[in-house]
Amino acid sequence: MIRGKLIYPYFMKAILLFSILAGQQFNHSIVMPVPDLSFHPAIFYGIDVLEQMDFKPLYGKTIGVFTNQTAVNRKGTHLLDLLKAHPKIDIEIIFTPQYGLFAEQNERFRIQGDQKYDPIYNARIVEVFGRNVKPPEWSMRGLDLILVDIQDTGVRFSTYVATTTKIMEVASHWNTPVMVLDRPNPLRGDRIDGPVIRSQFQSFEGYHLVPIRHGMTIGEMVIMANEMGWIKNLKRANLTVIPMANWKRSYWLDKSEHPWINPQPKINTLKTNLAYVGFGLLEGTNLNDGRGTDRPYMRAGAPWLSGYHLAEKLLLLKLPGVEFRVVEYIPRKKEEDKVVPLHVDEVCSGVDIYITDPNRFDPLATATAIMVLSRQLYPRQFKWDALHRIDKLFGHSQLRVFAAQGKPANYLPPLWLKDVLKFNEFRQQFLLYQ
Repeated sequence: MIRGKLIYPYFMKAILLFSILAGQQFNHSIVMPVPDLSFHPAIFYGIDVLEQMDFKPLYGKTIGVFTNQTAVNRKGTHLLDLLKAHPKIDIEIIFTPQYGLFAEQNERFRIQGDQKYDPIYNARIVEVFGRNVKPPEWSMRGLDLILVDIQDTGVRFSTYVATTTKIMEVASHWNTPVMVLDRPNPLRGDRIDGPVIRSQFQSFEGYHLVPIRHGMTIGEMVIMANEMGWIKNLKRANLTVIPMANWKRSYWLDKSEHPWINPQPKINTLKTNLAYVGFGLLEGTNLNDGRGTDRPYMRAGAPWLSGYHLAEKLLLLKLPGVEFRVVEYIPRKKEEDKVVPLHVDEVCSGVDIYITDPNRFDPLATATAIMVLSRQLYPRQFKWDALHRIDKLFGHSQLRVFAAQGKPANYLPPLWLKDVLKFNEFRQQFLLYQ
């Protein structure tokens, strides 16, 4: 393997050359030129590229960092640990997303006055979720730069991209530069699925007008938001994205040698992440989605449901890349769980999914079929949540209306094909990778 010390001289020469040739690619955003590293077999994430530059763009700056447990390099070293080792970089504030900085270690934080701080990195902790959906104004004072490094799920109702946009909104007001270190879309960059969210159903779980599975990296998403003026009041941020090297749109996340780090507490494998595209929608129903068990987002069930009956109907649909097995289980609340699983401590009957071919498996077709069939088989027992959260998650009232009409479940996916085709054409102008 070629080590970083051997790559670095060639890297810096190429940076200088590419800087001259490339320039600014967008009207309001800058993509830092990355040299051709195809001679090296590894995929370099934004953090790896910045590390090869010895973090020089950050020297002498007081920075805020928006990150969580996923921000590791190829060797598994966290961004904050890399920055802490540099005397020329001062971490003033750590902005934390939904689920916190290190979901399993948040108890290490200390209270200093009325603020949290992390004693390891000697930085204030500012939570950017819940009561504060964007950084408070005081947190921006004295910052020279906000650095963003976080692994997105590639699913619209994950909140990390929305939070990044809110950070860009406040940063634009203070004229504080934002630098985003790009990471792969874990579910490939060439797969799109689901309806584009309608404006009346926008929420923090559906913040931008994109399909459920959008096929874009976080760097591409923030460029799109910045260029289109999707930041509040058509504001634009002083945005720089450090892209990846050697990543292709056809790659799954496991193509990289970077270690798997759960992007969310219940998304513990790549297949779970894939299933989440569809089974995350079950949060808008009274079906348990596997949370409270060892198969989150890979299971659907309820006390009033017959798994055998549901599996029988699902098999008739011949859904690709997936097998179904009947299961009985009891959801349990674990100590670390902040949310009580649906039907906790009740015996549920349902189906487990086993993804046999990730390239053929259609999580949205599978999950919507389960919901539509459950509605048809158990019209009295099956319920959408009272606030119609399903419309916000799905991005459209189409699913709920379709289920009420009693049509075959496999008639639903073609209804959003037009959205997929139009969005794929629209997004081309913001894509950074082939």
